Amino acid sequence: MSLSLVKGTIILTIFGLGILGNIFIFLNYVHMFKENKKKFIYLLYTHLAFTNTIMLLLKGTPKILAAFGVENFLKDIGCMIFVYLERVTRGLSICTTCLLTLVQAITISPRDSAWRKLKLQSVRHILSPLLFFWILNSSISINLLYYIKNVRSMNISQTSQCDGYCCFLPGNLIMRWIFLALMVLRDAVFQGIMAVASGYMEFHLHKHHQRVLYLQRSKFAYKTPPEVKAAQCVLFLMLCFLFFYWAECVLSLLINSFLENNFMMVNIQEYVRFGYEILSPFILIPKDKNLAQWWH
Repeated sequence: MSLSLVKGTIILTIFGLGILGNIFIFLNYVHMFKENKKKFIYLLYTHLAFTNTIMLLLKGTPKILAAFGVENFLKDIGCMIFVYLERVTRGLSICTTCLLTLVQAITISPRDSAWRKLKLQSVRHILSPLLFFWILNSSISINLLYYIKNVRSMNISQTSQCDGYCCFLPGNLIMRWIFLALMVLRDAVFQGIMAVASGYMEFHLHKHHQRVLYLQRSKFAYKTPPEVKAAQCVLFLMLCFLFFYWAECVLSLLINSFLENNFMMVNIQEYVRFGYEILSPFILIPKDKNLAQWWH
C-alpha cells in the first residue's frame, strides 16, 4: 500500500468521523428544537454543528482527493470559495461557542442576578447575533478573495504558500497585517467573553456542588437539574475549544520559527487545527441524554 493511499485513508477516517458526528448533532438538535422552541440553546448547537460540518467538508475534501491522486478539479474561483468559506466558518465556530457559553451562563444565573435580565425571550434574540457573526466573519475574511489562486494557474517564479489545490499569493503586507489584527482582536474579544461567562458558571456550579453535599449529608434525595448538566457540558466543550485553539497557536509559532520544513509537525498542526470541530460532537453525545438515546 502506497504512502499516499495510507495518508488518504487516515484523512478520510478522521474528517469523515467529524463530518458524520456533526451531521448527527445537527439533525437531532433540529428535531429537538422543533419539539421545544423555548430551548434556544438547541438552535445554537444546530448552528455550531452546521458550521463545523461545512468547515470540515471544505477543508477535508481537497485534502482527501489530493491524497488519493484525484486530478486538481478546483479552478481559481473554486479555490476562492473553498478557502474563503472555510475561514468564515472557522470564525463562526469561535463566535458560536462564545455565545453558547454566554447563553448557558445566563440560563443558570439566579433570578435576582443582573445576568437574568439578559435572558432570551424569543428566537429573534438568537438569530440577531448569529446574523451579526456571519457579517463580521465574512468581512474579516474578505481579503482572502484577492490572494487565493489555483495551483495550476501559478507561475513557478511566484512565491506562495500552498495548501492542497490552492495557493496564497504574496500581497500587500499592510493590508494583510490589518486583517490579521482584526482576526486576533475578534478571537481575543470572544475568548474574553468566554472566560468571564465560564468563570461565572464555574462559581455557580461550585455553589451547586456544596448544596448537593449538604443535602447528601442531610440524607435528602437530590437530582441534578438539567440546567446544571447543560452548563457542565458547555464548560467541557469550551475547554476543548480553548485547548485545541492554543495548541494550534503554539504549534504554528514553533513551525514558523524553528520547524518550517518539518513535514510531520505541519501535518500534526493541520489535525490539531480542526480537532475541536472533529471532537465536539463526540463530547456532546455522551453528555446529552437525548443525543445518547438517539445514538444507541
